[in-house]
Amino acid sequence: MLISTAELNSILNDPDLIIADTRSFKEYSDGHIPGAVHLDLFAFHWIDTTQQGIENFNNQAQNLLSFLGVTPEKQVIFYDAVSGMLAARGVWMLMYFSHENVSMLNGGITKWKKESRSLETKSNGFKPSKFSGKINPNIISGFEYIRDNLDNIIILDARSIGEYNGSIVRAAQSGHIPNSINIDWNQNINDDGTLKNDEQLSEIYNYPRDSKIVTYCHGAYRAANTFLALKKLGFKNVLVYLGSWGEWGNRLDLPVEK
Repeated sequence: MLISTAELNSILNDPDLIIADTRSFKEYSDGHIPGAVHLDLFAFHWIDTTQQGIENFNNQAQNLLSFLGVTPEKQVIFYDAVSGMLAARGVWMLMYFSHENVSMLNGGITKWKKESRSLETKSNGFKPSKFSGKINPNIISGFEYIRDNLDNIIILDARSIGEYNGSIVRAAQSGHIPNSINIDWNQNINDDGTLKNDEQLSEIYNYPRDSKIVTYCHGAYRAANTFLALKKLGFKNVLVYLGSWGEWGNRLDLPVEK
């Protein structure tokens, strides 16, 4: 799920390669990796994980990935400023549709620039496809699964400590999902923007590898980064709570802790 800057640089001319820049359009316009298209994943929030809500998410995600031009033979690489939450969200979405040949650029464009690799400023157009994919229900969670299993799973809150303890309010309710453990997603990242190595990550996520873990944040972006960190370590049963606090904190029928 990670690709190095050197490895990406060596395959830039591969016709079966899709590179998606998930930063803002201004950042993209100021300079991006040659051949990259711009895909603003931050505009794609989803806070409804009822059965109908998940079906709608599936349809919209398929449309988005068709727009990106994904087909089974394509290698897809998402990048961010660093090994960040937007690129991680892209990787998680393709894994959710069982597209295995997907990676996040380790260190993002910050590392790419630091190594003085080539950039371009011209925009690249999309080459849309008819993407379908096969949904993998084992890496997504809705609110009902968490509500019904609060005592049976490890719930990791990837938000800031302020959001977790309720001093920062971003929904109708403040605080966190009961029993959840706060590990800010920023802890996954080295100072140079790369993802920490397995030894460092193991110190942060010191749980049995067969643990059932659900990650969440506010909109399932930071949670996707923690998902990738856990998968990198070999955790098998990791789910991203798609609705995250944007859903949970705005549903007054769900329990919260502060």
